[in-house]
Amino acid sequence: MPVETKEWVCAVKVGTIWTEPNSAREIDNPGISNPVLLVEWLEALPYKERLALCNENRVQTQLLYGEPLFLEEIEGEWAKVVAIWQPSKKDNRGYPGWIPLSQIKPAGQVNNKGIVRVSSAKAQLWDLQHNPLLVLPFNTILPIISEGEVFYTVHTPHGKALLSKGQAQFALSLMQLPKKSAEEAVALGEKYLDLPYLWGGMSPYGYDCSGFSYNMMKACGYIIPRDASDQAKMGEEIPIHDPSLWKKGDLIFFANDEGTGSVRHVGFYYGNGQLLHSHSTGKTVEILVLAESKLEKEICAVRRYAV
Repeated sequence: MPVETKEWVCAVKVGTIWTEPNSAREIDNPGISNPVLLVEWLEALPYKERLALCNENRVQTQLLYGEPLFLEEIEGEWAKVVAIWQPSKKDNRGYPGWIPLSQIKPAGQVNNKGIVRVSSAKAQLWDLQHNPLLVLPFNTILPIISEGEVFYTVHTPHGKALLSKGQAQFALSLMQLPKKSAEEAVALGEKYLDLPYLWGGMSPYGYDCSGFSYNMMKACGYIIPRDASDQAKMGEEIPIHDPSLWKKGDLIFFANDEGTGSVRHVGFYYGNGQLLHSHSTGKTVEILVLAESKLEKEICAVRRYAV
């Protein structure tokens, strides 16, 4: 179906971008609804079905509430979109895939005075009567309409709403978010220790490995590629055979066939020969000693995006 308005936004707290309209299964219905039932979906997802999100190439990535996207076409109850804040080699405009039409809305026009980024793990969004509207995940970014002593008034897919200033960071634009150190990215990542891994995950309900590195760097003012294979080609190249040159917050990449194959994983160097990463399906965000681990033999690149 032809699309008149191409600029849309995610209208649920976390929207999943699927590979195809038929990628979502009946068990995934809570994750494709509006309002989205993320906790119910993930808690009811057995290991085998959770692993299939990756192994059967069902999920691509996720969008946060208010995140802009380019709408290409509509097919029944599904929309083919491009996530324009998530750089990818798959499309020079951003990350492509399919999302339920019910989870997105036209962007609308707003005379904003900047943006705010949710800086806490989760934050309550309130309507103008101070009734709870939605729980916003870490790194949600919304335009500011006005500012009071306690709240920002923000523009959302649900209209004007209130967000506590104590849970948000101001910037004039996405590209003008204050730059923070790589060590601060690691400190942010530590807050999610023990969070279960989720393939395609881009929120504090579950990160995959590159979604974890992308989001911690985004929170520190750096928009890096979405996928590990793309992240491994950007930033400053650091020698992999001399760990004494590695700094806390560098991204370490791992490849199949003892580092000679395709990039399959990424994590933050934690210092002292350790890795902070979102491990894999069935496991959690953890700090791992690299020595004598399987990953030690798979190191293929080290990149520095921030000092």
